[in-house]
Amino acid sequence: MEEGLPIRVENIKAGYGKLEILHGVSIRAELGELVAIVGPNGSGKSTLLKTIFGFTNIYEGRILLGDMDITKTPPHKKPYLGMAYVPQVANVFPSLSVEENLRLSYIVFRKRGDGARKFSQVLADIYEMFPILKERRKQKAGTLSGGERQMLAIARALLTQPRVMLLDEPTAALAPKIAEEIFRIIREIANKGITVLLVEQNAKRALEISDRGYILVQGKVAYEGHSREILSHPELGKLYLGLLK
Repeated sequence: MEEGLPIRVENIKAGYGKLEILHGVSIRAELGELVAIVGPNGSGKSTLLKTIFGFTNIYEGRILLGDMDITKTPPHKKPYLGMAYVPQVANVFPSLSVEENLRLSYIVFRKRGDGARKFSQVLADIYEMFPILKERRKQKAGTLSGGERQMLAIARALLTQPRVMLLDEPTAALAPKIAEEIFRIIREIANKGITVLLVEQNAKRALEISDRGYILVQGKVAYEGHSREILSHPELGKLYLGLLK
């Protein structure tokens, strides 16, 4: 696995059309770091990930991937720079089988010049990490459970050999046991050296598995720091995250 890349968001103002959602947001994630982005509903968390990947209008600021300015780079070019984005919904092709979904992602991996490894080899790695997908490999993605579908979406992203992963609410609406498995996988991904930005409504669990965190409130960074520091802060949890100490 390639080493991750640092990513910087500097004073970004962005939104949809003329509607500004992010008001001067600055965040960073270092090499191989897992960074949680948490906060109340409607605070701009998902918009931030969409902005990084190129799905919003950017009015001011810039985004750096390593030393490269990607502020104006369109979304379809981002995977070839080593970025992967997993949206909360519409993240698999429901009419295709599990294995067909994975094969489509391998095309990106191959086009990046890393195609020395055959599909069967990289697929074996994916099935080792997600054994349930091996069991379901001939099944249409649209018939998977919510948790299995999220695992497939993450697996598809991993097959592109990303150096930075953007994960938007990967445990939304999942049963606690399945959500916990997703959190374990996310931590394992970061442990492999991939830089991860995680937007998550389950703030407590996201902060527990992450290295650092940002709290977004009304499109602005209200607080940033090491995750343990945020979790142990006497007021932050009650003010912004719905956590009772």
